Amino acid sequence: MRQASAPNFCPPTEEGVTIALQDENGDSIELEFLGSVIISEREYGFFFPTGEDDADQSGEVLVLEVVESDEEGQPSEFEMVEDEAIADQAYEEFRKVAKDLYDFED
Repeated sequence: MRQASAPNFCPPTEEGVTIALQDENGDSIELEFLGSVIISEREYGFFFPTGEDDADQSGEVLVLEVVESDEEGQPSEFEMVEDEAIADQAYEEFRKVAKDLYDFED
């Protein structure tokens, strides 16, 4: 099992954990969960698209805010972070705490 490198970081329990999310149009996208960080009492999840579409292979990490958790405290609903400054701040924190798990391009 992977260990967190910081108290505000939750890494995936194992490599390759994927989830399927639906957008507002009902389209489904498969995403690999990379981890989450908590910043100012808000939780942000980081995901990598795993589909076979060219659009899914952009290499871009998606930043989603956890907006609802289930009865066990596990994230159950996410929203795309629209504010670019908040997304950048969350991603920079993620890069810092996950540097031992992933290679990030500058």
